[in-house]
Amino acid sequence: MKKVTPEETWPESWKYSYPYDLEEVYGQVSCHGYAYAYENRRCKTLALVEEVVPPGSRILDVAAAQGNFSLALAERGYRVTWNDLRADLVDYVKLKHEHGDITFAPGNVFELEFDHAFDCVVATEVIEHVAHPDEFLKKLSQMVRPGGYLVLTTPNGAYFRNDLPRFSECDDPSVFESVQFKPNADGHIFLLWPDELERLAEQAGWMLERHAVFTTPLTNGHVKLGIALRVLPRRVVFAVEGLASHLPLWLKHKLMVHAAARFRRD
Repeated sequence: MKKVTPEETWPESWKYSYPYDLEEVYGQVSCHGYAYAYENRRCKTLALVEEVVPPGSRILDVAAAQGNFSLALAERGYRVTWNDLRADLVDYVKLKHEHGDITFAPGNVFELEFDHAFDCVVATEVIEHVAHPDEFLKKLSQMVRPGGYLVLTTPNGAYFRNDLPRFSECDDPSVFESVQFKPNADGHIFLLWPDELERLAEQAGWMLERHAVFTTPLTNGHVKLGIALRVLPRRVVFAVEGLASHLPLWLKHKLMVHAAARFRRD
């Protein structure tokens, strides 16, 4: 992936995206919690894909923003289709593209149609921004071949600091349609609990293969632990992360900030 240099003439969406690239791929870290959490999420996502989907397979990356997952997968030999609502980001992603097979399909994923099915769909930190996560999962199942996969990450709804509602407790999700698809944590609508995510996926024709919660409050810099991240060696942060992975499941569900899951289409 090429490193780009910002210019004054860039569109606002590019200028907005570039600071995230500094944290995520260029190593110029200003918020250690964000950078550590992103690294965790990236490693989990790529591993869940590579365990079951061979290079050369077709992958759709939904709401892919500045394309860092798309580009990483393309560089690993996958045939990747990048998607995002913001069509003006296409040329920004192309600017960073170094090698690998990547095509572009901007637009609302609910409205997209393709002339082929994908082997895998990747949706990282997307479903919590959608007013109808049940319909979102159904739409993705229509885009994947039978036996294909969905890999997603999302904030863990069971995390003890979560104060957002469960989707299953909402009588009329349509009231959130006017605020869906907004970026960052301000755009979170529902945070799905592990049992709820599995149930919604099953109703959409997906079978859960793997589910994991990860990223401790320390790794993410929560509860004022971001100060500690400025001085703690990297090995200590990930040692704590490793120890936490051996906690009882009920406790991990309470303590871990993020979740990752892989589903297979029936």
